[in-house]
Amino acid sequence: MSVLIRNAQRTVPLRRVPLRRAVCALRAALGVARFDVALVCAGDGLMRRLNGAYRRRPEPTDVLSFPYHRVSPGELPRPRSRDEYNLGDIFLGVEFIQRQCRRAGEDFESVLTMYQKEEEILEELNRLTGTSLQPLTAGLF
Repeated sequence: MSVLIRNAQRTVPLRRVPLRRAVCALRAALGVARFDVALVCAGDGLMRRLNGAYRRRPEPTDVLSFPYHRVSPGELPRPRSRDEYNLGDIFLGVEFIQRQCRRAGEDFESVLTMYQKEEEILEELNRLTGTSLQPLTAGLF
């Protein structure tokens, strides 16, 4: 199915092809390649508004996810119609991530691609197993 990548900011230049490849590989690895997913690369303003509205923390952040399905730990979504083959939306705070990369001396493009994979894999693993694992980069970003 499809991977929608939207660049909703103009501050940080992005390469969409590596992001698309990473998301497609991740969906295949998790067994959800038939599901749609949207990845929105957002600036600090949008991330601040979303984080304030949904987490009551009006500050920029690195990633916010909005799953389409509510499932119990250990379950994959069970769509009843074509419209329900949707994993949801993931917002990456690329300005926030880029600042953190500069401070840590990391390459933004490499970190963005790997960070996306790490976040999505752990989110799915936590959902499936009922655990609450955190990314190794949690203290950096």
